Amino acid sequence: MQDVKVTIIDREGVDHVLEAPTDMSMNIMELCKAYELPVLGECGGMAMCATCQCYLESDTDLPEQSDDELDMLDQAFHVEDNSRLGCQIQITDDIDGIVLRLAPE
Repeated sequence: MQDVKVTIIDREGVDHVLEAPTDMSMNIMELCKAYELPVLGECGGMAMCATCQCYLESDTDLPEQSDDELDMLDQAFHVEDNSRLGCQIQITDDIDGIVLRLAPE
């Protein structure tokens, strides 16, 4: 078992450095909820609501966005070039050191 470091910048600009387990098949949305950060995740991680939208602030290489993620972001508010859905970012060794900023509600 190994943990990775994930930095989440909340909507007030405060950095939260979180320990994220790589052996539990979690995603960023679930991690934020576990740490009680203000992420709704209303659809439960199905890429159907965009209430876990965040902005990639680091140079972390992420897998390509799925069609479902792109379709949801196409309908969401406050979308930027670096927008991602937290529910679609799996916690793996590859994201160690990632920095994400929560999108406005």
